[in-house]
Amino acid sequence: MDQDGTQRADGRVRETTPARRMRELDRAEALRLVATVSLGRIVFTQHALPAVRPVNHLVEDGNIIIRIHDDGALASLVAPADVPGVVIAYEADVIDPDTHLGWSVVVTGYASPVADAGEADRYAELLRPWVAQPMAGVLRIRPDLVTGFRLEAEGTRSASVARGRP
Repeated sequence: MDQDGTQRADGRVRETTPARRMRELDRAEALRLVATVSLGRIVFTQHALPAVRPVNHLVEDGNIIIRIHDDGALASLVAPADVPGVVIAYEADVIDPDTHLGWSVVVTGYASPVADAGEADRYAELLRPWVAQPMAGVLRIRPDLVTGFRLEAEGTRSASVARGRP
C-alpha cells in the first residue's frame, strides 16, 4: 500500500494512515503557537535569491524577535533608518514525524532593527545564540500577514495538540 493505505508495488501492505483534517488557524492562535517554540526559519533575499536560515526567536507583543551577528547572512536585513524594514517571511512548526499531526505557521512582514539599546540588551539576554559569535543586534519582525494550519486526527483534538505539540 502507498501512504494512503493501498498496496505497495513490492506487495507488502502498509498500515492505513489515520484520517486527518487541516484546520486554518486565526492570527492570535498562530502567534500563540509560534511563541511555544524557540526555533523557526527566516526567509529573506540574499544576492537577489531567496535564502532560508534557522534561527531562535521569542514572541513579544505580537512581534517575533531574533538576534543577528556581524558577519552572518542576516546582517543584510538591517535596513536604513528611513525605511520601514526589509520584507521577510518567518516559519515555525511542530509536526510529529510519525503521525504527521501538528501545526505550521508562516508570518510575512517587515524586519527592522531594535533601536532602543535597553530593549535590545534585554532581548539579547532572553535569546540564546546557537554559536559563540559576537551579536550585532536584534531584529523585530512585525507580522503583516499571518497564516497557519493545524493537522489533526479526524474528529479529535488532544490536549497536547492544544498546547502546541502534535
